[in-house]
Amino acid sequence: MKLRPEEITSILRQRIEQYEVETDLAEVGTVLQIGDGIARVYGLESAVALEMLELEHGVVGIAFNLEEDDVGAALFGEWEHVREGETVRRTGRVASVPVGEALLGRVVDPLGNPLDGRGPIETDERRPLEFKAPGVVDRQPVKEPLQTGIKAIDAMTNVGRGQRELIIGDRQTGKTAIAIDTILNQRGQDMHCFYVAVGQKASTVAGVFERLQDAGAMEYTTIVTAPAHEAAPIKWMAPFAGCAMAEHFLFDGRHALCIYDDLSKHADAYRQLSLLLRRPPGREAFPGDVFYLHSRLLERACKLSDDLGGGSLTALPIIETQAGDISAYIPTNVISITDGQIFLESDLFFSGVRPAINVGISVSRVGASAQTKAMKQVAGRLRLDLSQYRELEAFAQFGSELDKATQDTLARGERMVATLNQPQYDPWPMEEQVVALYAAVNGHLDDIPVPQVPRFQDELREFMRTEESVLKEIREKKELTDDLEQRLEEQIGKFKQTFNVEAEESLV
Repeated sequence: MKLRPEEITSILRQRIEQYEVETDLAEVGTVLQIGDGIARVYGLESAVALEMLELEHGVVGIAFNLEEDDVGAALFGEWEHVREGETVRRTGRVASVPVGEALLGRVVDPLGNPLDGRGPIETDERRPLEFKAPGVVDRQPVKEPLQTGIKAIDAMTNVGRGQRELIIGDRQTGKTAIAIDTILNQRGQDMHCFYVAVGQKASTVAGVFERLQDAGAMEYTTIVTAPAHEAAPIKWMAPFAGCAMAEHFLFDGRHALCIYDDLSKHADAYRQLSLLLRRPPGREAFPGDVFYLHSRLLERACKLSDDLGGGSLTALPIIETQAGDISAYIPTNVISITDGQIFLESDLFFSGVRPAINVGISVSRVGASAQTKAMKQVAGRLRLDLSQYRELEAFAQFGSELDKATQDTLARGERMVATLNQPQYDPWPMEEQVVALYAAVNGHLDDIPVPQVPRFQDELREFMRTEESVLKEIREKKELTDDLEQRLEEQIGKFKQTFNVEAEESLV
């Protein structure tokens, strides 16, 4: 066999042209210092803010402080195993979390890892942890109601889709109860709920999960938890992770509700993280950007314009006050960011008013634009009447004799407070709330003894359900026409005849 040089040359040339060297270039740094979940890393000159870093032992870090000589990174995972001198790799990816339908019904940590023992979460979609909030042009006014199912809130401090309504009060005054009732009331409302627990006990979060599971609400809910025993970086990350998961539905033209329970603990975790990173402390040792921390989070809640799909993200942040002091640093910060607040008062709570909403301080800055017309018709004067009642109630303790008008105002106020009282985990549909408030505002309860008012309202509710036509019409029309109001008057009058008989029989 004769070798031909030209053939060998062509083969060699072809092999050389097709030859590819696979090079794996990675920027690698070294751990200079480690402690309290914070690492100082040397040699990552090109790292970007909030970039994910890979350390040994499966530990993940986020680049926080980009300094001249080193990078300050917050660590997630078992950082105790990391030692000085070990290598750190850049990933080239900014911090992100998994999002999508697969997260509904699950309990996850802020990194998106499942905590409910039901296997991995099957989703390929991810969203960045930090994302620029939509601008003014991309939004539209909040005008669609988000029904909480709580009479006192839907009537006076109503929440709209795309709003940011703060729930504020001392510990153990029912803040989380309002949030859970709101989630329970979203069944069948095309709403995807995200409950973010920051610094809560694991047993408390398990109790919330059980309650939502029993009510069938976990079908449309995701719980993101950073328990009290976790390190500060995980607690800092939790609200941003929950918001990113909710934004998936916002930008898909759907509706989401995000509850942050609570941002006081979130601010404390951020203070701890900042001090460990040697950032300069400001008032109460909080870093100077603690206001920006919450404003950039809550600004992401909005109602998008129709051109962008008309989706909405509603935020219900929770703040815990100390001894009712709403003029403290973090409470005033968050009050100034949000579109209103629901203030829960300890004195009202312990006197048996549940939910313990202080009508004078609570407000919704969206006003009646996010209320149904039927609710506006029955609840128009409610806030003013209750405020007057509270003032007269305090005055009446010192007055010996009261005139007839004052006595009537006090009597009506007592019955109104009894009407607005509501047990936990029992949200009311809008149409039933309208009927209950209509009966109270129009004097149908004036001859009912105050202790009997809750029973009257519950039985009226059952009676109206049997006469389905009126409730159905209120639900569909969302307003009280003259004809509908007349029929409602007849139904309440008809019910009162039977109720009075029952009340008399029970007294005998």
